[in-house]
Amino acid sequence: MPHPDRLIVILLFDRVDLLDVTGPPEVFALLQREMEEPCGYRVLLAAESLEPVTTAAGVRVLPDIRLDSLQHQPIDTLIVPGSVTVDAKGRAHALADPAVVQWVLSLADQSRRVASVCVGAHILAAAGLLDGKEATTHWSTAAQLAQDHPNIRVDADRIYIQQGRIWTGAGLTTCLDLALALVADDFGNPLAMRVARQLVMFLKRTGGQSQFSVMLEPLSSTRRIENLRQYIAQHLGEPLSMPDLAEQMHVSERQLARVFKTELGTTPAAYLEAARVEAARQQLEATDASLERVAQTCGFNTTDTLHRAFRRQLGTTPGQYRNRFRAPTE
Repeated sequence: MPHPDRLIVILLFDRVDLLDVTGPPEVFALLQREMEEPCGYRVLLAAESLEPVTTAAGVRVLPDIRLDSLQHQPIDTLIVPGSVTVDAKGRAHALADPAVVQWVLSLADQSRRVASVCVGAHILAAAGLLDGKEATTHWSTAAQLAQDHPNIRVDADRIYIQQGRIWTGAGLTTCLDLALALVADDFGNPLAMRVARQLVMFLKRTGGQSQFSVMLEPLSSTRRIENLRQYIAQHLGEPLSMPDLAEQMHVSERQLARVFKTELGTTPAAYLEAARVEAARQQLEATDASLERVAQTCGFNTTDTLHRAFRRQLGTTPGQYRNRFRAPTE
């Protein structure tokens, strides 16, 4: 039996991020290929006029419908992309045009659910839709979101967050993860996983996974500590005591601790544990290795130590993590 029509409206406005606009429709189109009957999704790009909209990438996109034509029309999902301006130091600042905010506020009332992509969360925040809620956005503007809207619980480390009918997604390529989550919400995980495979996504990440890598963020300005981080990544299975790390960096243990605190905002021991947990996560997601093997190769030595580290870092156990995030097998 065909599914009922589900109108999906994606907002268009000048300087919008192109991938935010084009990513979700690709997911919805692939969903239809995986179904034997119409999925019911109907995607419309909506703007204030029917004139071409110039995106941040310089590519012009043609709207399907004017925003005022949508008033009083039932909308299944309203998707709000974002846009940024970049200052002289290369720092991104999310924009929330008052006219766009007003359209979101108006259309949200007639929408079953509202989802922001990347820095589109700032627009939802300006419309008051995130008040008292937990939300995520691109890591580069998370501090701005928290500062501008202190009544929002900003979690900069999440791929996406659902709070009732409001969804927020992290940055750029995670628009695919968010769209897949919407598909799973409507049609179930098995069908969403089939779409993920069509996208050649190794793993359909769920909202609790991090948009960061311990080995990539934050980037240090000190060459010696970057070299040490590479050394740690290549020797995680070894003991790596604090004296060993200090010797590798040619500094005292006290100086090692001071540099880590200044450059990375953490201690050597905490960084080492986080790096080992990340390596263990990757093995749990991608292999069938036993917990004993994962513990040994990642430097935890025992499964008890592995369990304690996962509890501290992720609030779960290695077994629970694998059950939730394990990549699907054919």
